[in-house]
Amino acid sequence: MSRLASVRFDVPVTPDSGQAQRWVVQELSKSEYRSAQPTWFDRASKAFWDWLQSLRIDGGAGVQAPILIVALIIVVAAVVAAFFIFGAPRLNRRSAGAGILFGDDDARDAAAMRRSAEALAAKSQWVRAIEEMFRSIARGLAERTLVTVSPGTTAKDFAARAGVVLPAFSERLSAAASAFDDVRYLSRDGTEAAYRDADSLEYDLRTVRFAGQANALGSR
Repeated sequence: MSRLASVRFDVPVTPDSGQAQRWVVQELSKSEYRSAQPTWFDRASKAFWDWLQSLRIDGGAGVQAPILIVALIIVVAAVVAAFFIFGAPRLNRRSAGAGILFGDDDARDAAAMRRSAEALAAKSQWVRAIEEMFRSIARGLAERTLVTVSPGTTAKDFAARAGVVLPAFSERLSAAASAFDDVRYLSRDGTEAAYRDADSLEYDLRTVRFAGQANALGSR
């Protein structure tokens, strides 16, 4: 009897509502129950899925319509994000021949290079003048899509490929490439004669009309 009396007073069999609520709170506060509760990611995922399930298009086939809508929203969001990150696209940002040219990132067109060469020649700065005139030759042919120039193209390689497209100028192109290599890589003195030869070649290539201009050769 004493044992039963102890159970009756220590653990009420029929607790009132307040006592029962306290027991529930105490029980759920234990660590094993807290670890079983859904995380913020679980709740966010459920909310997203509930929203996804709520999307419908009249006449749609089940869940396919919501998926299409979500895909469209994602695409639009990506476009908007790209617009703010990269800005509006600019058409014709560079001409067809612009880019890396004989080791330098040079966005100038052939005309700008030619003017630079002429200005340097007027000051008898033959080394730079030869370099600029040969660059103008290469950029001019690239702009006319006769020969392409890739980042790895050397002056000799360019002259050889241009000579295939324009066999009448093959020897002069090779001589101009040699003059370019001499002043740029071998630290040799440029001469007025070498510049004049390159200047004359540039003029002839720029003014002559080629019958049925070939497509640009593949870059190397």
